[in-house]
Amino acid sequence: MQYEMRAEYADDSSPRDRYPRLEVWHITRVDEWAALCGRDLDEDALTQSTDAWGTPAGRPLCHACGALYIHQVP
Repeated sequence: MQYEMRAEYADDSSPRDRYPRLEVWHITRVDEWAALCGRDLDEDALTQSTDAWGTPAGRPLCHACGALYIHQVP
């Protein structure tokens, strides 16, 4: 199973805005829009590799997604 990080945006922002405001990163399975925590995310949301998890580029991270992710990867 492959995973990626997908952005959730602030309430007044979307990935289609010129300068979208990131709220938090979630973990999803590659090419899926539902986060591990159950949140439905925008299919156009910015994504990045899970290699960014724990780095400044991967913060802030949804705590629930992080906990579920570490239990699903070796």
